[in-house]
Order: sequence, then structure tokens, then C-alpha cells
Amino acid sequence: MDNSVNKQMSIGEVLNIHRGTARIFMEFGMHCLGCPHATAESLEDACAAHGANVDELVHQLNEFLATAK
Repeated sequence: MDNSVNKQMSIGEVLNIHRGTARIFMEFGMHCLGCPHATAESLEDACAAHGANVDELVHQLNEFLATAK
């Protein structure tokens, strides 16, 4: 199964892959991980709303998942 993250995924989808990704979202200012937007909007939309760099977020999430157990 491919666990790589892309910009079109939601925060909820990424959290379902590995709960440890929550720390990365928090570092990017995304503290409301359980809100309805976390399951409805894409990472790209979430980053736009929070003024974060989506490419860097996706990179860090994929780096984490590559080494997570």
C-alpha cells in the first residue's frame, strides 16, 4: 500500500495513515486537527488558509512516513 502524501489529500486522510503526523501539522500552525475542515479540505486549501507552504508540508510528511514504524 502506498502511504505517500499529496496536496489533494485531507488532514484526516494523512492522520489515518499515521497519527504521528499530528506533530508536523501543529508545527505548521494547523492546531484544529479534529475540526470539520480537517476532513473536508485538501492540504493545499488548508495551507492557503493558514499561510503555510504546502510543498514543504507534503515533503515533511512524506519524510516522516518514510521512516515511521
